[in-house]
Parts: sequence; structure tokens; C-alpha cells
Amino acid sequence: MEQGLLIVLSGFSGAGKGTIINKLLEQYDKYALSISATTRKPREGEVHAREYFFVSTEEFLAMIENDELIEHAKYVDNYYGTPRAYVEEKLQKGIDVILEIEVQGAVKIKEKFPEAVLIFVSTKDAKILEDRLKSRNTEKANQIEDRLLRAAKEAEYMKQYDYILINESIEEVTKDFNSIIESEHKKTFRNKELIEFIKDSLKNRS
Repeated sequence: MEQGLLIVLSGFSGAGKGTIINKLLEQYDKYALSISATTRKPREGEVHAREYFFVSTEEFLAMIENDELIEHAKYVDNYYGTPRAYVEEKLQKGIDVILEIEVQGAVKIKEKFPEAVLIFVSTKDAKILEDRLKSRNTEKANQIEDRLLRAAKEAEYMKQYDYILINESIEEVTKDFNSIIESEHKKTFRNKELIEFIKDSLKNRS
């Protein structure tokens, strides 16, 4: 069975990462979203073990100690991490696993898993990003400013990603994402067994 792809999706807060993932899961049955663990408080409407595993700082530190996380990082005074067991199980079943993580975690993933596909989502410019953050009505002005300052720092990591997607239309960006993954599955280094089979069939034809 073909191994699933490990896909890292990052982007500025407000760029639409969550919306893209929801659309992908709605339209395609080949993806699974890795649920991250976090120490931040749930937002309105979020459910434990659906959007995140909401844990205490003490519980999170214990997960680090027990090597239960593929990666972890601190973002705006909260810890975020990717539980190992869920991801490895899905990949072995041939399912493409999406990790929605910030840039520090993405770099660590690429170091540990060089074959991972890193995709960065952005708005076309800073004004659109700021407008989207304001339209969510979930944060105060100083928190929005903190996120924009953070975005400026995150932009320095964009060149370390394999692909960049500009989210102007949720339908188009979702199609682009899926097209990238379909192409990645066809890369020769991911199809060594198929190549050997074709070579052998040509050598041994009767």
C-alpha cells in the first residue's frame, strides 16, 4: 500500500487555513486532519478532540517528556504540538495527513521528515489580512496588532516552504491545494517500487 503524505499547512492568522481544511475534508475523502494539542483556552464553538486537544501546561510538558509529540512550539504564550500516534497510524493506511501548524513547528517537521510537503497560505497583502482579522470579532485591537507583528516575523520563513497559496477564493485555493498533493504523489522518488516493477516487466517479458 502506498504511504500517505505528511502535509504541513501554515499561514498567517486570518489567511484562511481552517476554512481551506474544512473545504478539503468536505470535498475529498483522502485527507485526515491531525488534531493538535494546545494549552490555549477554547474559542466559542470549539470542542475538545475536534479542533484541538485542550490540555493544561502540566499535561503538555508531560507529553513532551514522554516523546508523545512529533513537534511542539510556543505561540502567543501558549504551547501547541502534534501527537505522534494518530499521524503515524493514518500515514501507514495510505491517508494524507494535514498538520495545521505554525512556522517553527513546520521547520522541525521538515528536519525530521524530509519528504513532508510544506504549504504556506497567505492573503495578497497586509491590508486584506488585517481586515480579515478584524472581521472575526474574536480579539481586541492590541491582540490583532500582536498577530500582525507576528505575521511579519513568520513571513521570513515563507521561503522554506515548498509551495505558497494566495487565498483569494476558497474554491480555487482548495483546488490548487489538491492539485499540488496529486502531483506530489506522482513524483518519482515516491514511486520507486512502481518504477522497479515496470523495469522488471520489461526485462522479463516473454
